[in-house]
Amino acid sequence: MLSSRPYLLRALYEWISDSAMTPHLLVNAQYPGVEVPSEYVQDGRIVLNVSHSAVQHLLMDNEWVSFSARFGGVSRAIRIPMSAVMAIYARENGQGMAFGSQPGDSDGDAPVSPPSSPEEQPKGEAKKSRPTLKVVK
Repeated sequence: MLSSRPYLLRALYEWISDSAMTPHLLVNAQYPGVEVPSEYVQDGRIVLNVSHSAVQHLLMDNEWVSFSARFGGVSRAIRIPMSAVMAIYARENGQGMAFGSQPGDSDGDAPVSPPSSPEEQPKGEAKKSRPTLKVVK
């Protein structure tokens, strides 16, 4: 059977967008073939805002996620193998899905909570509890 990941990813992207939320992807930046700006990678992962207003030419086929986005004012082409996508979630409430290992995937270590970005957590402020994702099998 084909991997269900691309189908679930597209469905969750549409659901999050239709709910007027901001879809974010958690990506394993060390996965072979991932093309993301390395200066924004933290702990081998990167969180990408893939909302309609943040990206151009978004394509999610069965093998790749690709789009153009601005990082520090510079337009960059982003290419992500579908197997490198670890989770999709709404920035505002954390609802979404983490992806575990599927046949054909070489990476089965999907975290259950998205990392917070530095701009979302001001310095000096105590850590607040974050929404969590759980793997549903």
